[in-house]
Amino acid sequence: MISVQMTPVPRSAVVAYRDDGLLARSMGLLVVGQLPPLPPALVGAFVTGVLLVMGVASVDDVAVFAPAAALLLAGSGSSHRHDGRLDWLVPPILRLTEYGFVASIGFARSVPPLLIMAVLGAMAFHHYDTVYRVRQHVYPPQWLAMAGLGWDGRMLVIAAGGLFGAVTADFWILAVYLWGLFLWESLTSWLAVPRRAEVAGAAEPG
Repeated sequence: MISVQMTPVPRSAVVAYRDDGLLARSMGLLVVGQLPPLPPALVGAFVTGVLLVMGVASVDDVAVFAPAAALLLAGSGSSHRHDGRLDWLVPPILRLTEYGFVASIGFARSVPPLLIMAVLGAMAFHHYDTVYRVRQHVYPPQWLAMAGLGWDGRMLVIAAGGLFGAVTADFWILAVYLWGLFLWESLTSWLAVPRRAEVAGAAEPG
């Protein structure tokens, strides 16, 4: 039987909901948790939204990276405990901006709508799965956020496709990869839960 390492809920459930990738986490380490997470997330989302409204998603040069780079401002708050009264707003802001960026690039570059929905669906499935797990006091393994690229990595991959004129191929690769990764990891993890519960029950004194 497949053995899956289940990690306990982290110091803040909101941190788990962020779904930070390597770059966002690295930016957070630079400020060692001293920067509140909500202000940079709001600024990054606002700048990203303005750039998308201005039509950056349809350009064919490095400017297509501008929205993703702007949102990376939110990465600087990734190492914070997220224990402020309004810090719960950070994950929804990241989700809204990431989904908006992916959809904007897709529609601006004539990607088939079903393919756009497939990529968005894979991300939404992963985020829903994470929320549900944390509510059950189970947390996805730390490597999953890295393997899934994080919100920051996914945005940069989409932007790279826009720069090199390979957006549709980019979406195909992401759709297949993300659905395969998230479905496999979720299935194997949940199958491991009853087995671990049986072991814990057998270990209790009679």
